[in-house]
Amino acid sequence: MGNIVTEDRTDRPWTVLSYGFRPFFLASALWAATAIGVWIAVLTAGVSIPTRFDPLSWHIHEMLFGFVLAAIAGFLLTATATWTGRQPVSGGLLGMLTALWLLGRIDSMISQWLPIWLAISADVAFPLAVTAIVAREIIAANNRSNLPILAPLLVLTAADLLMDLGLYGLRTLSGYGWRLALAAVLILISVIGGRIIPSFTRNWLAARGEIRLPRAAGLIDRASLGVLHAALMAWVFLPAAHPVGIALLAGAVLNLWRLLRWRGVATGSQTLLAILHVGYGWLVLGVAALGFANLDVAFPLSAAIHALTVGAIGTMILAVMTRVSRGHTGRELSADGTTTLIYALVTGAAAVRIAAATASDARDLLLGSAALWVAAFGLFAIRYAPFLLRPRTSR
Repeated sequence: MGNIVTEDRTDRPWTVLSYGFRPFFLASALWAATAIGVWIAVLTAGVSIPTRFDPLSWHIHEMLFGFVLAAIAGFLLTATATWTGRQPVSGGLLGMLTALWLLGRIDSMISQWLPIWLAISADVAFPLAVTAIVAREIIAANNRSNLPILAPLLVLTAADLLMDLGLYGLRTLSGYGWRLALAAVLILISVIGGRIIPSFTRNWLAARGEIRLPRAAGLIDRASLGVLHAALMAWVFLPAAHPVGIALLAGAVLNLWRLLRWRGVATGSQTLLAILHVGYGWLVLGVAALGFANLDVAFPLSAAIHALTVGAIGTMILAVMTRVSRGHTGRELSADGTTTLIYALVTGAAAVRIAAATASDARDLLLGSAALWVAAFGLFAIRYAPFLLRPRTSR
């Protein structure tokens, strides 16, 4: 898939619509902060929103299909231009996609006021449109090697539909939906992370004259991904089966081995790079925790889920959004003080949320984790909005 941190090849009057990362990274960060703010207001102040989802399902849905899916769309629409050599999706088409994403967020908030068929249609329109446009770009360029990237998008669309069908009272389908979406996102992180993290690390170490470089992908990587992906998909459908827990632990061990081969310990002085290794480390930790939760009912499942969502997904999204935003807009590929603080805040949010899962009185810890999360993504929006809304600089 290659390095997506390339130069922005377009310079249009509507800069925000010149590349997919611009509107969607900003939207992802703003919604990450806003949706958690709404969720805390619902939990603590009894605020009610006119949605067909129950409060917990709304929270899960908007994190996965609002916040995360916006970040994925921004990444893939940007990366596709690099992979295919075609002009990026931009202008009116990109504006239409952004409007569909916003429609989905409004729809989710007020679905109680809408016919259920309209609520579901408005919700799945965005993932369907993103999948169709990415497919068009890859097929038009005859870029067959990247066709597999469509699979997670199709799975996310199906998962969104399953959660929506839960509005009909089919609660089992809703459970399958959010687990399927979480598994698809983690699989995407494991695949793309396994390409960009060792690649970026190798390039940086080689430029410094280092001899010991990340190992080339091989049998260990294939085995790590095969076991992890099979275990995650089995967990979607058999979340309580003990063999699944064993498979998850095996996937965590293999991916830890994989991560250690990428020489993350040598990147400590380059925070923008080191945070990618930290994000993948959260994936390993979260998958192991999910395995332990499966095998021992006393182990809090909530700790595992939030190690994967707040820890792995939150950290990896911020790591990629900061790097791509800097690289594509002509800024230096290094973390300034504000960016480093963003990483510290999301790491703290994950750690505090996991602690809350084991506490007898978790209210203050939940509020603390939420505040750290809102601060991390709010600070990203404040710091990076000028990069995303203005034309690239020349270095």
